[in-house]
Amino acid sequence: MSTYEVISMKYNSREQIADITLLEQQCKQLDSIYLKADIDHISKKDGDHALLCYSDDSLVGLLSWYPSDDATGNINAIVHPHKRRLGVFSRLLKHAVADMRTQGINQLSYRIPQGSPSGLKTAQSLGAVHDRSEYSMQLVNGSLTVVEPSDLILSVAEAKDFEFMVTCSAQAFGDSEEWTRNYFTQTDEPSRVTYIAWKNELPVGLVRINVINKTTAFIHNFCILPAYQGKRLGRTVLGALVKLLMKQHYTVIRLSVVTDNDRALNLYQSVGFEVHSEYQYFSGNL
Repeated sequence: MSTYEVISMKYNSREQIADITLLEQQCKQLDSIYLKADIDHISKKDGDHALLCYSDDSLVGLLSWYPSDDATGNINAIVHPHKRRLGVFSRLLKHAVADMRTQGINQLSYRIPQGSPSGLKTAQSLGAVHDRSEYSMQLVNGSLTVVEPSDLILSVAEAKDFEFMVTCSAQAFGDSEEWTRNYFTQTDEPSRVTYIAWKNELPVGLVRINVINKTTAFIHNFCILPAYQGKRLGRTVLGALVKLLMKQHYTVIRLSVVTDNDRALNLYQSVGFEVHSEYQYFSGNL
């Protein structure tokens, strides 16, 4: 009879990273779908939390999570196809929930790869409901980026820009300023860089970069003040950002977009991004 052990991942363990890479490959081959263990996110210092489940010295399950705000824990998990329905995910989730409770988290968001019936069944069995679907996009043609006009400047945000960040993001995404202020405070990490977009010396938008590693950057929280939207400024800012990141020697530039946001999807494609994969997100209680 197999025994199972759940342990916390050590971000700099080469042995564990090799085990995760093998598990990811096994799942891709046996399931014939695209999925990611998010090794880049869990193998860096101060990255996502990760729990590993071993059976007879073999890694059979992985669950990683990170808080996106004060209340929500975002979960990504993979279990070896031959070890499903044996309680592997339940063991991992139980340990993760215990960690989350100490941080005041009471909501969960599960990321399910498109075309994963086992993932969908698991989310539904936990009482989670579909929240949204997103495309994961990656820059494949940097030559499409536009040339920014002389009156547009991107600068790294300073402490004095914080209230503008809150106002701009809250207005653009429709969130409360209180929630937005908490979000920016919670995600103030060394690996994240915020750029303010200035036009004619006035702040008009912002965009954030999550530095995954020396070659990979993830674009998020890209927004333009509503008063400046509809003037192709978004494409100009995004093009300027991509140009800047390429100068900084990032060779992998990624972002995500909600699948039914045609306007944003067209914008990203116009700058050289292409859809790489699709995920569904389900929300549930802790």
